[in-house]
Amino acid sequence: MHPAFSVIFFTTLSGAGYGLMAWIGAIAFFKYAEGSPFEPMRVFAFAMLAALVLVSVGLFASTLHLGKPLRAWRAFSQWRSSWLSREGVMAVVTYVPALGLLLGAVRESGAAMPMLLSAGVPVCALITVVCTAMIYASLKPIPAWRHRLVVPAYLSFALLSGAALLPVLAGVRFGGSVGIVAVIVLAPLTAALKLAYWRAIDRTPLPVSRGDAVGLPDRELSVFERPHTEDNYLTREMGYVLARKHARKLRLLALALFAAAPLVLALLALAVPALSWAAMALAALCVLTGAVVERWLFFAQAKHVVTLYY
Repeated sequence: MHPAFSVIFFTTLSGAGYGLMAWIGAIAFFKYAEGSPFEPMRVFAFAMLAALVLVSVGLFASTLHLGKPLRAWRAFSQWRSSWLSREGVMAVVTYVPALGLLLGAVRESGAAMPMLLSAGVPVCALITVVCTAMIYASLKPIPAWRHRLVVPAYLSFALLSGAALLPVLAGVRFGGSVGIVAVIVLAPLTAALKLAYWRAIDRTPLPVSRGDAVGLPDRELSVFERPHTEDNYLTREMGYVLARKHARKLRLLALALFAAAPLVLALLALAVPALSWAAMALAALCVLTGAVVERWLFFAQAKHVVTLYY
């Protein structure tokens, strides 16, 4: 598939925003449960605001690849059958508990409502990430996306990105140590998921043959002339070719950026507290850059069965 950079940045930024939001909501829930106040409140507010900005920028970027962006609102009407529509609905729904927790609108009503909001934030955020992943995982004509590891990988990247950003934006006093430990756990886990996914798509052939594509099943066909004299929409958008040697280099680069470097930097932050902020800032940058490379490969290496015809 032809990698659309607007979609790549959308899934990377919004995934990081939802992951950060999930960590903040989970930490807020346990703090409310313990009865301990946020210290300081402005740090919590800044971290949640940053998560909302990342999500909003990502959602805005998602409209840039549309032919008619002004009609994007129509996607909300198909939530019964479309994962794209469900993602849009959940994105809007997630703003409600997130903004409620950010603004402290119900702080005067005791701990029950803030606890409910803080529990709702990670649930809604992660459901939105699942909906984003299912947009691709539900497409039968693209076997590389119709894979059981697509949804877990999207969730893992969201949580890893959010965990890397948490110590940078919220500091150690509000869950920074949680983010560092989470990076140490999630970086190798995410790498294992992607390695298993890449191995699977490399070894699994397309479920149909060239004969099936032209209506002659169980036949061995050779192509001596292209179906068209010029490129069309399908050949431009679904006939992207990435050389195997380039894919191998990009995979290694992605692994180094989103897994190896953040793991080393998180261990350094844990061992040397004085360097924790600088180390985790660099780790967050590496994770986001690696996620962009991985997401580009996710599109560039996905073969649409329509290419068998062309």
